[in-house]
Amino acid sequence: MPATSGAVPRDPYEVLGVARDADEQEVKKAFRRLARQLHPDVNAHDPNAEARFKEAAEAYEILSDPERRATYDRYGHEGLRSGGYAPNFDAFSSIGDIFNAFFGGGGFAQRGGPEQGGDVAAAVEIELAEAAGGKTVEVAYEAVVTCEHCHGNGAEPGTPIETCPRCGGAGQLQSVARTPFGQVVRTVVCDNCGGDGRAATVPCETCSGSGRIAAAQNVTVEIPAGIADGQRIRVGAGGHAGVRGGPPGDLYVLVAVREDERFVRDGDDLVTVVDVAATQAALGTTVTVPTLDGPRELELEPGTQPGEIVSLRGEGMPPLRRGRRGDIRVVVNVVVPRRLTAEQQTMLDEFNATLTAENGRGPESVFARLRRAIGH
Repeated sequence: MPATSGAVPRDPYEVLGVARDADEQEVKKAFRRLARQLHPDVNAHDPNAEARFKEAAEAYEILSDPERRATYDRYGHEGLRSGGYAPNFDAFSSIGDIFNAFFGGGGFAQRGGPEQGGDVAAAVEIELAEAAGGKTVEVAYEAVVTCEHCHGNGAEPGTPIETCPRCGGAGQLQSVARTPFGQVVRTVVCDNCGGDGRAATVPCETCSGSGRIAAAQNVTVEIPAGIADGQRIRVGAGGHAGVRGGPPGDLYVLVAVREDERFVRDGDDLVTVVDVAATQAALGTTVTVPTLDGPRELELEPGTQPGEIVSLRGEGMPPLRRGRRGDIRVVVNVVVPRRLTAEQQTMLDEFNATLTAENGRGPESVFARLRRAIGH
């Protein structure tokens, strides 16, 4: 992690990942590799990228200068500070300018050409049954679209588009900055024409010359059968409009599947629980269980045990792509009666007196069922 304000700076050899006897070429190669990993074009999501690059730049500045490197090797950072060395990147307005100082601006894409529009995210919520059968939904969202009034060129209709007076058609502006590395020529995209080299003499009244406006959008999205909670659907070209003729971005629809109190989803299977009285489990009974298509009768064999699972094959969720439809797994919850009447107590006492060890013997031992339940 980069050193924070007031913290002890890291060892420059550690920062660049080089040995203490690394030669000038090894130091330079290590810095270039690290610097390009931290370039803002590939690290826009990382708020620490700029601080990490500045740390790497400081390490390179020390190790690439024989006198500074020798001072550091003997006395460390304290020796450098005593000798008057202090890194200073305040002359740069952005991390991109620091890259220009080291690399001359080469190796990275120049701005000003067509740019793809950004992606847009939207969300919809559906029921479990709708996820099982598939559903067509209307998705409303806001996106930046091409201005219809000026057709995206940024000029009021009927007025000319001429060479940008600020950059002279170059699409870029240059300025000279004095830095710890000497005078550096900075090249930036023209703030008047946005790098196009041309500008409207009369900006469009609707979009103020940008060529794009924010507008409400509606799109019909087909949600496929079998979709799970948290999955996304990509709608190509449904995002923000591109810049300077670039293609639009995409729309990503996040699907939230509401919880169904009847089921717990496990992949393509649905798990449900049915309560059965102990006497019914012993004698066998017919119970009603929920399915996606409505209630269904299920026969339980005599002697059904607590926690026993009975599967309804093919009654679960359909596969999102290929494969077999899932099952509904019915977990039998054997309910032991409570608050017995005197008559019920007497009847159970009489029944209990007739039980033998054979009545309690199952097809497998308790430990065998336990091992099977935990997957051993």
